[in-house]
Amino acid sequence: MRKIKLIVSYDGTDYHGFQTQPGGATIQDELEKAIAHLTGKSVRITGSGRTDAGVHARGQVVHFDTDSSIPPEKWAAALNSKLPEDIIVRHSEAVLPDFHARYDVTAKTYKYLIDQGPVKNVFLRNRAWHIPQTLNLNRMKEAAQYLEGEHDFTSFCSAKTDVEDRVRTLYQVEIKEEGTDGNEIWLTFRGSGFLYNMVRIMTGTLVEVGMGQRGPLEIRQLLLEKDRTRAGKTAPPHGLYLWSVEYKKTTGPRV
Repeated sequence: MRKIKLIVSYDGTDYHGFQTQPGGATIQDELEKAIAHLTGKSVRITGSGRTDAGVHARGQVVHFDTDSSIPPEKWAAALNSKLPEDIIVRHSEAVLPDFHARYDVTAKTYKYLIDQGPVKNVFLRNRAWHIPQTLNLNRMKEAAQYLEGEHDFTSFCSAKTDVEDRVRTLYQVEIKEEGTDGNEIWLTFRGSGFLYNMVRIMTGTLVEVGMGQRGPLEIRQLLLEKDRTRAGKTAPPHGLYLWSVEYKKTTGPRV
């Protein structure tokens, strides 16, 4: 048996998220179906984490075990011949037997795309949150710096979160204006880990700062209050991208 690691990109528009669930097509379903086509065997994959319905990924990481003779570096091309056009395997390789796509993560980067301006960009309708006004990026950048560091992010996660330890470390929160007309705003969040809906709630709150509905310093108070009802609204899923997942270069035996 060999353990294969894949880096996968997908457009999540037509899927009910990454993880298999009753009554809906998922990214995991499509990947497992493609592997079964190639090997004739049912295989269960493990992802670095879930993405919700409508959320996209540039660098989702998964692993699976197989006794197939397909060379590790050939799995990407082989799977792409079986996958729908909105899912692409960018890279495949063999990894050590104890590698785990979820538990070995050292950092993740999410990006969120905002389409600002009076007229919606039709080409971004499934890829960005349209906000029909110009945001004050200087205020948003000031607010974003208070999110960096180690904090309890209870105010910035879904009330449905069942994880007791809500302390996470954000290494970087960056806001950049891009695009030829300056209407595309990219928010980048790189951290040790993320809670359920954490990036979308942080984004929704930062947008309220950019609209002048909150002051930048309110972010510090929200972190202290640990109250989800005090933070901003949850940004829509279709602007969110799981951008990349980082791991240690080597993985020792798991205890």
